[in-house]
Amino acid sequence: MMRTLLVRGMLAGLVAGVLATLFAYVFGEPSVNLAIGFEESGAHEHGEELVSRTTQSTIGLFVGVGVYAIAMGGLLALAFAFAYGRIGRLRPRHTALLVTAAAFVVVVLVPFLKYPANPPAVGQEGTIQSRTELYFAFVALSLVAGVIATLAGRALADRYDAWTGGIAACLGYVVVMALCAWLLPVVDEVPADFPATTLWSFRTSSLGTQLTLWTVFALVFGTLADRAFTRSAARPVPQPG
Repeated sequence: MMRTLLVRGMLAGLVAGVLATLFAYVFGEPSVNLAIGFEESGAHEHGEELVSRTTQSTIGLFVGVGVYAIAMGGLLALAFAFAYGRIGRLRPRHTALLVTAAAFVVVVLVPFLKYPANPPAVGQEGTIQSRTELYFAFVALSLVAGVIATLAGRALADRYDAWTGGIAACLGYVVVMALCAWLLPVVDEVPADFPATTLWSFRTSSLGTQLTLWTVFALVFGTLADRAFTRSAARPVPQPG
């Protein structure tokens, strides 16, 4: 069953990656082009492009999103296998939806609120590395806090009830991450004269791409996982002799 879930998770990730790529191309690439135009209009020297902009916005975009989506699908399938049966008597598709939603909040949404995405052309060379390091550090803190909150919530649910455990876990995670967000520095690498509408458009499309990817994955994988367990339950058990 583990192999089946892993394969179906990666397949669901591929489907999600295709749709997320389409979303990013339609809603995200226009703001990227505007950001590049803003950079090129300034007094900056640009080296020759190794890959054309057309390739970057089509094949390159699909490969990047697709690889990320397939890898994410495999990891979420493993998380589903660990969580199934341990968070109540939920059907496979409901467990998949719950696990994916929780992972989206921890891995994508909360880090995005602290360090939102910026167009690739507006980053200042002196701050890109430090901002990237801070972003991944914040993701790691969010993951650790999420795991600890889940384990603590499960322990409280066993001692009291599921509602108490769930509320305590959520509140604990929010308090810890709010403290981490307050302690970590803010790195502002966007030029003061960069168009606010372009920045807003890029950030909303970036978050929308992630939301599309994770939502499609949850729906597709939940359906595939449901069918896998249904077929497993319906399979006849060999009789001795």
